[in-house]
Amino acid sequence: MIKQFARLLCILSLSLSSVFSAEQADVQKPLLKDFLGINGHYTFKPELYIQTCKLVRNYHNINWDVKQLGDPITVPVCQNKVNWNNVYGPWKKHGYEIDICLQFSGFGHKMPKHGKEWEQHLDWAQQYAGAIAEYFGPSGNQQLCTSIEIGNEPGQRFDHEAYVKVYKHMAQGIRAADKNVKIVTATTHAQEADDYSFDLRKTYASKEMIELYDVINIHTYASLGKTPDHKSPWNRSYPEDQRLNYLKVIDETIAWRNKHAPGKEIWVTEFGYDCVSEDAMKNRKDWFKKLDWQGCTDQQQAQYIIRSIFAFMKRDVDRAYIYFYDDKNAPSVHAGAGLTRNFKPKPSFWAVKQCYELLGDYRFDRIIEESKQAFVYAFKHESHNKEIWVAWSPSGVETHKKDGYVGKSATVKLKNLPGTILQVISMAENKSNAETLPFTKKGSGINLVVSESPCYIMFE
Repeated sequence: MIKQFARLLCILSLSLSSVFSAEQADVQKPLLKDFLGINGHYTFKPELYIQTCKLVRNYHNINWDVKQLGDPITVPVCQNKVNWNNVYGPWKKHGYEIDICLQFSGFGHKMPKHGKEWEQHLDWAQQYAGAIAEYFGPSGNQQLCTSIEIGNEPGQRFDHEAYVKVYKHMAQGIRAADKNVKIVTATTHAQEADDYSFDLRKTYASKEMIELYDVINIHTYASLGKTPDHKSPWNRSYPEDQRLNYLKVIDETIAWRNKHAPGKEIWVTEFGYDCVSEDAMKNRKDWFKKLDWQGCTDQQQAQYIIRSIFAFMKRDVDRAYIYFYDDKNAPSVHAGAGLTRNFKPKPSFWAVKQCYELLGDYRFDRIIEESKQAFVYAFKHESHNKEIWVAWSPSGVETHKKDGYVGKSATVKLKNLPGTILQVISMAENKSNAETLPFTKKGSGINLVVSESPCYIMFE
């Protein structure tokens, strides 16, 4: 009797699992216009970058608002009298949806006994986060943000016990002030914690914590690290490189979410690639010179960002924010990651702009092909069955091997087309936009040469 009961439970469990899987499969992917964002800061130019996306994330330092923990909360006026309305107001006016990342800068691991300091100001932390949500949140008069992150990259350098307490108080403050604000975790992975990320399986796994966030937050970079032939710890590679943790960390987080916190969104709030000019490389200093730091080329930055967007959209990711909006052509890690260089567009700016304009009203639909020679994905329009296919060679090179590298290409045979091809468009790299690429009709399909730059196949 006990064995029969156990068997019935097993069958019921499998049935519920099948229903859940079917429901998950029916959930639509986000439209690209609701998916793609960019990381900004107080010098962000909304009128420029609105051409590339409509989501923006801001690094909002707590120590800009107050000099010391426990100080009077004067939101939206900072302790130096700067008014946040003058930052967020123009962003909203230009059509951006804003995510505020509350950074512990100044009150983090560099502050002596930071854990004890925070634990002495837990009520204040709750009041502060509540004040941010009440003033900037979607239910308030200003309606300047829709989500708030509690920490950027505190990681294992931050007193863990103190962080959990601070997080709970801040999240409770946000919930009480505006229930419509999406609460976002600090950077976390379903892996062991490091200096920049928490272990999702520990920090955010309790039932109490799960109830206090809406979004799981990932930062991921295509970091390869040191190799036998190169000593730099900052080497990077192309998105599809199987040696990378780049996409694996996302897949692991999705798997953990599905099992332990179904319904929570997953955002990649930082990803990107560095590239600087050849002249700038002559100005490398300190460890970046000693260890031969290398970025990718301007063209590769464009290629790898666009291909990363497609890789994320294929997965159960709800948003992805590019790091960064602008750079000053500085030859060091994260200092050359802008879509613009001194506010002048790089090839990546034009490539992202094109992608946003072509696919903004489309969502990822299905994989047409994934092979060593070519990746081909289908995107479908939000309100009708019109499709656009994107295709590229999933190849590339490590940043320290880019000199003299010639990109690969391959001929892909496409069948079962959803309509007559109007045009095949190359990835844009400049203001004059893209070129029309040739293809050869082959029976009811086509033969198309694809390169490491994604192309767009437009159908009637």
